[in-house]
Amino acid sequence: MSFYSNSAFTNEHILITGATGGIGYVTSLALLKAGACVTVTGRNDEKLSRIKQEAHYHADASRMHVVSGDITVPNDRHRIVKEANDSFGPITGLVNSAGISGGDVVENIQEEEINEIMELNFTAQVMLSQLVFKQMKELQRGNIVNVSSLSGLRGTYGNTAYAGSKFALIGFTQSFALEAIDYGVRVNAVCPGFVDTSMAQHILEKKAAKAGISYEEQRNRTEEALPSKKITTPEEVADTILFLLTGASKNIIGESIKISGGSVMR
Repeated sequence: MSFYSNSAFTNEHILITGATGGIGYVTSLALLKAGACVTVTGRNDEKLSRIKQEAHYHADASRMHVVSGDITVPNDRHRIVKEANDSFGPITGLVNSAGISGGDVVENIQEEEINEIMELNFTAQVMLSQLVFKQMKELQRGNIVNVSSLSGLRGTYGNTAYAGSKFALIGFTQSFALEAIDYGVRVNAVCPGFVDTSMAQHILEKKAAKAGISYEEQRNRTEEALPSKKITTPEEVADTILFLLTGASKNIIGESIKISGGSVMR
């Protein structure tokens, strides 16, 4: 169920990275249904084609532009922004949803894996935000939402690289928010815990294998440990992202909104 009318985002142009992942995919469609023009990008061409096809069942699909690209590649970042501008004009909202998991205990982790995780989860998002902010600065308005994680708020065992990248994204969110607000641009982050996506499934499968139990048993244990007794859905994360993109959150600046099912309350 959507909390937003089909005209809530009229005259807004939102760029969503990582649109081929669970959170980005659902957020893209939610924004389209709420009246926005959306430019979606990701590295999986098959999933990009699928989201464009699905858009026809939700709203006017002509308001969605799909760009295949890798935001870790500077030329791709510039091309994505240019195509977005050519399709719908200046970008008024950015959702940095691209990201990968991975890592190991410090004793075993490889430098190459650290670099790969940091490049996508942090560096590329900063550099893309830099490009988009130039437009928002001229407009004197805009909203940027970074998809971080509970792992950006507290460390967990064997999670140095991923947690480090998400902590970095929180630091970026807070620092950039102080710079951007002078130009009417708000920067915030969402910090979900386990979300019912393929990424979370992969993590739970690894946990199950380590514990010698089935995936179903591991999922049940994970949900039972949450005060809410349920794993967050992508739709719940998308609703929070949309809220941060609206004027209803106009005095929320540099915040990290937890979506944890009650597991983290500090």
